[in-house]
Amino acid sequence: MEVYKEIDVEVQKQWFKDWFNSPYYHLLYNNRDSQEAASFIDHLLEYLHPAADATMLDVACGRGRHSKYLADKGYTVTGIDLSIQSINIAKKMENDHLSFFQHDMRLPFRVNYFDFVFNFFTSFGYFDTQRENENALRTLKNALKPGGTLVLDYLNSSYVAAHLVPEESKEKENVLFDIQREVADHKFLKQIDILDQSRKQRACFTESVNAYTREDFEEMFAHQGLEIVQIFGDYQFNNYDEQASPRLIIIATKP
Repeated sequence: MEVYKEIDVEVQKQWFKDWFNSPYYHLLYNNRDSQEAASFIDHLLEYLHPAADATMLDVACGRGRHSKYLADKGYTVTGIDLSIQSINIAKKMENDHLSFFQHDMRLPFRVNYFDFVFNFFTSFGYFDTQRENENALRTLKNALKPGGTLVLDYLNSSYVAAHLVPEESKEKENVLFDIQREVADHKFLKQIDILDQSRKQRACFTESVNAYTREDFEEMFAHQGLEIVQIFGDYQFNNYDEQASPRLIIIATKP
């Protein structure tokens, strides 16, 4: 009988610190659609019409592929992320138009500095308390110059709850992922049990994302003094529909 080592991982309030730094996170999500992401960003730029010398902040940038995509178009882009492992990988792509920093989005970063601030692909709402999430939104707002634009791309909670897959199993590179999903306490919870057959070890992580609604965001944005100018429901920029739209993409400005 094979014996597997249990990896000691804190899965409660600071789950994202361990999970986003884990090689299993990148293995599980390595099939994310880069073409879809590029198409979304192209649609976004066509809508926003940034000036050629626009400065942009990509918050929760991960390994920086979307930051690089923007910088390759000539914009001056800064990416920040909590994961030092991801930032170390992103830094290999740095150039005159592109830079990366390890930073906690709950803390201020370059106040009144950027023309645009982006938060892509549900990289918000991870924190345990509402105050922490409000602090993160304040960082996004304060980083903007007056008149600057914030784009926050979130899941549509109503749609996700209606289409939730309670259980799922995947195998990648001899690693088994058993995934369980539920909605509890106004959060989407995903427990990921991992069996690494090559390394003979197990691990368990729990993702937790707030089930924020459009009304929740409208209240939070108003509290920060952000003016919502448009809400889209998918990456093709169709109008938002609470029941049918997979995404909640908010465009807002800082007065």
